[in-house]
Amino acid sequence: MGIDQDFDKAAEDVKDLTKRPSDEELLELYALFKQATVGDVTGSRPGMLDLKGKAKFDKWSTKKGTSKEDAKKAYIAHANTIIQKYK
Repeated sequence: MGIDQDFDKAAEDVKDLTKRPSDEELLELYALFKQATVGDVTGSRPGMLDLKGKAKFDKWSTKKGTSKEDAKKAYIAHANTIIQKYK
């Protein structure tokens, strides 16, 4: 399988976990997914009352400059770790 197929499979497999990963693990997955599919974060940082939005924005912004292909590889590796831990 190619990287795109592996990425899609990892994204689907993460949805079938029987236990919930930690917030930090989920934020890392989110940031890598967004970097792999959208690219660098855009827009302004959410306001101070949107704690979840700020956390997601901040985590995604740490991936700035990472290529989509590298983000996909990192997502696959992180997703596989989580899948083994929480399946």
